[in-house]
Amino acid sequence: MSDEAVNSEHFGKPEDANGGKTENVGSGLVGRQSDAIPGRFGDPMEISHVVYSQGGGKARPTRPMFLCLHGWGSNEQDLAGMMRYVAPGNDYVSLRAPLVLQAEGPGEFGSGSGAYSWFHDGVPTGEDLDRDIFAAATAVDNWVNEHVGADRELVPIGFSQGAALAIHLLRIHPERYRAVAALSGFVAPGQVKGTAPADDRLADMEKPVFYGYGDRDNVLPKYEIYGATAWLEEHTWLTVKNYHQLDHAVSPAEFTDLTQWLLLNNISSGVV
Repeated sequence: MSDEAVNSEHFGKPEDANGGKTENVGSGLVGRQSDAIPGRFGDPMEISHVVYSQGGGKARPTRPMFLCLHGWGSNEQDLAGMMRYVAPGNDYVSLRAPLVLQAEGPGEFGSGSGAYSWFHDGVPTGEDLDRDIFAAATAVDNWVNEHVGADRELVPIGFSQGAALAIHLLRIHPERYRAVAALSGFVAPGQVKGTAPADDRLADMEKPVFYGYGDRDNVLPKYEIYGATAWLEEHTWLTVKNYHQLDHAVSPAEFTDLTQWLLLNNISSGVV
């Protein structure tokens, strides 16, 4: 696989706003105005930019495709670059979050790639998080339903906000996703009714989840990390790894563990 992702797509809004999509407009799932990013927590979202691996995501059709979800202030190129280290023999599609922190432009040294967010705050909590994560997961799941064949296995992989979102895809549509890799992520509390509709049936599915975090994480409080591991232990087939002296980041040791987990679960071939 080439180190560089290719075949970027730009999608406009559909002519029919409903068009078979899941929507949260008028359902009571839109909350208060955000103080950080314009808009309300829970505002409906839509995916407009993605980047595929070589071959338009169809070079390795017999193996699961990765669904890459970046973190706060990053963009779709971030996890795309990581995939050559953890699963070079698999296809991927990397999605750009819809909320704009800094628009893409000419820039220098990659600074023109833009910065984006899945949520209306860096790490929202409580009902704000429930509303935003449901809106974001719905947007991603809608995009998947429109652009990825139902017979193609998908493995969401995300960092930080993207890790939280990857986990939440199991909470709205677990049948569609083979497994999840969550790096330095967190879990929504599920206080707002309807934002995690699949929780009751998820535990019986024993979905494989890899959850990695640093013991020096300077973004997520310890109680968020411990709460996430406890929830995942109860609802999924969890593999959890704690990395010594690692802050809110990823590391070569984590890549090694993740690669091994992918092999053990027959997700990655391990072929370079």
